[in-house]
Amino acid sequence: MKHDAGKALLAADLAGTFLFGIEGAAAAIRGNLDLLGMMVLAFSTALAGGVVRDLLIGAVPPESIKNWRYAATAFTAAMLTFLFYRMLQAFPATLLMVLDAGGLALFAVAGTEKALEYNIHPFMAALLGTITGVGGGTIRDIFLAHVPRVLQSDIYATAALAGAVVLIVTRRIGASPMAAAFAGGGCCFVLRVVAATRHWNLPRIAG
Repeated sequence: MKHDAGKALLAADLAGTFLFGIEGAAAAIRGNLDLLGMMVLAFSTALAGGVVRDLLIGAVPPESIKNWRYAATAFTAAMLTFLFYRMLQAFPATLLMVLDAGGLALFAVAGTEKALEYNIHPFMAALLGTITGVGGGTIRDIFLAHVPRVLQSDIYATAALAGAVVLIVTRRIGASPMAAAFAGGGCCFVLRVVAATRHWNLPRIAG
């Protein structure tokens, strides 16, 4: 059972890595970066959140550095984006948002699960799941000299945090790790998609 859970966690991590690698590479192209810059941004967007999580929980070296599959997945996503960017541009903006929400949900779930595996307190595990989901995008925006989207756009980090909390609560009431992961990931995904569609934002003070 533990082996199956580990395989599921790796699959979620790699799927999120691929989706965020595409997003990072596309952002690099829009920012007029060259091929090397695109690779760096794809790698950072896909893996920075997981690296920060692993460093904070003491899982060193970070799994995304120790396991070559992570870097290979991020670079593959970058090259596919480079080769087929014109095709990617033709995709509806809604589809790209849905893919981004999927990546966010996968990383939030994987990050929370790994923190729980290391016996981190559930409150901190939820925060680490959120960091896993939004950390890469934050680094991407900093590299591009933008205010991180997570701090100003729609419901993003809040969706990751909500998914992490649902996962933990579902685990606490006796659900299996897989069922809890689906519940948490589904909550994050649906909240992010609905928030983006309806342009929900957290309260702010008008300037």
